[in-house]
Amino acid sequence: MQRRNFLKTGAVAGLTFTTLAAASCKQASSPSGATDEQKADDFELNEIAIDALQQKMQSKAYTSRQITDLYLKRIDAIDKNGPKLNAVIELNPDALDIADAMDKERAAGKIRGPLHGIPVLIKDNITTGDKMHTTAGALAIADNVMKEDAFIIKKLREAGAVLLGKTNLSEWANFRSTRSTSGWSSRGGQTKCPYVLNRNPSGSSAGSGSAASANLCAIAIGTETDGSIVSPSSVNGLVGIKPTVGLWSRSGIIPISKTQDTAGPMARTVRDAAILLGALAGEDPQDSYTTGNKGKIEADYTKFLDAGGLKGKRIGVEKDALKINPQMDPIFKEAIDLLKSKGATIVEVELYKQLKPMGNADFTVLLYEFKDGLNQYLSKANSKVKSIADVIAFNKANEASAMPYFKQEILEQAQAKGGLDSKEYLDAVAKTTGTTRTAIDAIIKDNKLDAIVAPTNGFAICIDLVNGDYDNGFSFSAPAALAGYPHITVPMGYFHELPVGISFVSTPYKEGDIIKLAYAYEQASKKRVPPKFNGDLQG
Repeated sequence: MQRRNFLKTGAVAGLTFTTLAAASCKQASSPSGATDEQKADDFELNEIAIDALQQKMQSKAYTSRQITDLYLKRIDAIDKNGPKLNAVIELNPDALDIADAMDKERAAGKIRGPLHGIPVLIKDNITTGDKMHTTAGALAIADNVMKEDAFIIKKLREAGAVLLGKTNLSEWANFRSTRSTSGWSSRGGQTKCPYVLNRNPSGSSAGSGSAASANLCAIAIGTETDGSIVSPSSVNGLVGIKPTVGLWSRSGIIPISKTQDTAGPMARTVRDAAILLGALAGEDPQDSYTTGNKGKIEADYTKFLDAGGLKGKRIGVEKDALKINPQMDPIFKEAIDLLKSKGATIVEVELYKQLKPMGNADFTVLLYEFKDGLNQYLSKANSKVKSIADVIAFNKANEASAMPYFKQEILEQAQAKGGLDSKEYLDAVAKTTGTTRTAIDAIIKDNKLDAIVAPTNGFAICIDLVNGDYDNGFSFSAPAALAGYPHITVPMGYFHELPVGISFVSTPYKEGDIIKLAYAYEQASKKRVPPKFNGDLQG
């Protein structure tokens, strides 16, 4: 999640729309090892899409093992050496064996689907029943090796994907401290943005965003409570989909919020994100939120990919997003003009105005749900740490390694809360989820809209482990997050080579509709540009 959204007055009320200077982070312009990548990044799988990888395996130009090995070597060259992105927290020792098994199936004429033999990286708060750890980046549970896959990992394996490894994240999905730095964890250290290495890749799915953008994998999976898929996707020049809560199961994922949490795809194209979205959607008896998705989900979301999908559509533009700062405004204006040129009608709407009175209620909800959900997860984990109280005690006992830069105020606030039967909690849920859904539903219905759009967030901020994250000017993650509604971001433009995305938001299970809009925009704009691993801002 985007911790900075909750610092003072809540996810919505705390938003500010400020001038954002393109100041240097005052680091060396070219870190050791980055120069060669800046001159020529000749990785043979650069920017390759899932369909192209399938074609290469079908033609026997590559095997899944060869593709997997190329990505493993890429991780070694870019993530662990060279620019040292630090996006991958752990590699899967079984990755090549999985690839071999998929190659044998292909040779025997069995193709499981579009993900057969495709290497995928997943965020390290998603449980795997293998030799890898599941830690949410926390040293407190660095010993946690689970016996059973999360539901979506079972689906991923059934689809034939190669589980390449796990990505770093903001520790506890950025729900530990009010002064934290996104992309840092006590187990994994600090992840970098591949576009400008002294910039923050955003959280909490920082590693998934950095890795997918830098071509360390074919596709990645992140998780979101509020902004943790769409924000790092935007900042790292990716397509990110935060599904309707309940489209993908959350069982086996280290939780923050039962009302807001979801995993989702992070990819370089809308098509690849759509492929992964359909493959992992499904009903899971262990997650009650998925029981309502029957008949509302698609096995294949690629059927919504229509380059002419903007024609005749009505799109609401968030009024507060029309004047953010001098760097963002012309990029968003260009995007709006493109939407119009492709046949969309633009209608100004005021969603944030209706949500600002919620105050701190959203943060209150998360504190209660985090305590309840994390205690349940830890009680069954294969770790010596069995509760939030244990985590807090571990961090205090190991302060030098677990808390060298910031502390654990949010963990302590959550621990102080009661159960989910508390009146404070129930009132806060009604005030946040209910109010947000009502507002979005009414705006879309009253204006006959197909979606609401805005810039996803501001540009990447500087990495600052001493002072923590600072406001980057704008965020559009909260409405869809609080409502549990679908949200997709697509690359929209750049300022000094820092990417920013455009968001499309709609009502429950309308993933197909917003994928159609996002794909049409993507095909018309073609804004995705691979990173150059610059050490500092370029003039």
